[in-house]
Amino acid sequence: MSTENINTNTTPDSTPTKKSTNPIVKWMRNIGCSILLLILLGSSGYVYWKYYSVFGEGVKSGVLNYVVLKGDLFKTYEGKLIMEGVVSSGQGQIESNHFTFSIEDKELAQKLMRMSGQKVELQYKEYHGKLPWRGHSVFVVDSILSNEEIQENIQPVEQAIIEATATATSI
Repeated sequence: MSTENINTNTTPDSTPTKKSTNPIVKWMRNIGCSILLLILLGSSGYVYWKYYSVFGEGVKSGVLNYVVLKGDLFKTYEGKLIMEGVVSSGQGQIESNHFTFSIEDKELAQKLMRMSGQKVELQYKEYHGKLPWRGHSVFVVDSILSNEEIQENIQPVEQAIIEATATATSI
């Protein structure tokens, strides 16, 4: 009895597959890989430009109207700043000039929540596009430059109204 290693898992008809050595097929494969690489690099560059590249930076100042935490899936801090002056949204329509923004930093948002109604200067970054986890706005506030409490003296305004009504009724 001879002891030979016989492999029963292979069939005599099976042959290993060979890669094509045809130069046209190689050229087409190289072109296809190059096009795929260019598409991948181009789309990566576009995503970076659209969502992560800072388009502009600036400072806005006005009275802080509100800062809230909102969102369905991604909870983000959103705020509104009422600036001086008015804007015409159409013929014969006048509305206040406001700036809506998002806040990424939780501590900064908590500070701004306690400053509602105060005059503030906010430094922000503007992006080309908005991301759901960054906020609902392309403007993202990153710091508070200054703030001051607004001291409204209501008594002179009330006194002026009383005097105006008294003058109008005496005429």
